[in-house]
Amino acid sequence: MSEAAAEDRGREIWIEKYRPQTLEEVVGHEGITQRLKQYIAQEELPHLLFAGPAGTGKTTSAVAIAKEIYGDDWRENFLELNASDQRGIDVVRDRIKSFARASFGGYDHRIIFLDEADALTSDAQSALRRTMEQFSDNTRFILSCNYSSQIIDPIQSRCAVFRFSPLGDEAVEEQIRIIADTEGIELTDDGVDALVYSADGDMRKAINGLQAAAVMGETVDEEAVYAITSTARPEEIREMVTKALDGDFTAARADLDSLLTEAGIAGGDIIDQMHRSVWEFDLEERQAVRLMERVGEADYRITAGANEQIQLEALLASLSLSEE
Repeated sequence: MSEAAAEDRGREIWIEKYRPQTLEEVVGHEGITQRLKQYIAQEELPHLLFAGPAGTGKTTSAVAIAKEIYGDDWRENFLELNASDQRGIDVVRDRIKSFARASFGGYDHRIIFLDEADALTSDAQSALRRTMEQFSDNTRFILSCNYSSQIIDPIQSRCAVFRFSPLGDEAVEEQIRIIADTEGIELTDDGVDALVYSADGDMRKAINGLQAAAVMGETVDEEAVYAITSTARPEEIREMVTKALDGDFTAARADLDSLLTEAGIAGGDIIDQMHRSVWEFDLEERQAVRLMERVGEADYRITAGANEQIQLEALLASLSLSEE
């Protein structure tokens, strides 16, 4: 196993180690977990569709449901597939059907969890719909996706839809502190704030950041977190934007170049941070609206495949131009 692969596996072990085991332990989505517990208590679990950003508890909730229903037998009655890797129609026709047809161990139904279901092709989703109909008596499907709009309507209409929002800062901070105490990691308050900021509601990203920063030194502080997560400090983004709005394009461009080349931060991540911080810059409303417009345009062009540095420099140049 390569060093990079070993490190990735180590992070997965941490995530699995601290994954909540019951719905009671899932933080930040109390309304969702209460509804799911009612389904389990009434033994009327429907097909489920979990939609929301990464690292917000979708997979954790699916596994917790299986553990609460099946107890120690959950692995034999729970099939997890990643649709982004296995997205063809053959997967739906073969693996899912063979699992749904297998013998049961005294339970009314089994659970098939299809992660990143929005990566399934249209044909595969149509095949999945027919499979859901065919095995509805003995199989329950839990679909997880980032964008529910990418799931065809016939599947959505057969599922109870739950929308997971990004986790709150308090929930992420609480879990990070628990892990740090358990692992004996010296974690400073500014280090916690940096982990919460860089995670942006993604618990998996926060845990990965904590582990990676802990490897770098004895103390996890703000400097270690921003360095290991390749995240710009909020004040660096603020200074760069402020210089551009003040008309000093050369200085703003120098700050941008430092973030891209020295800190190694991706252009898309800089755009995301600018978007998150627009209303924290203490700008006049007209300036904030102007900045938001430019950020949206640059984000669209970068997503479409344009050069990140050119688009970001064009954004700063646009902000530096005096308004007519």
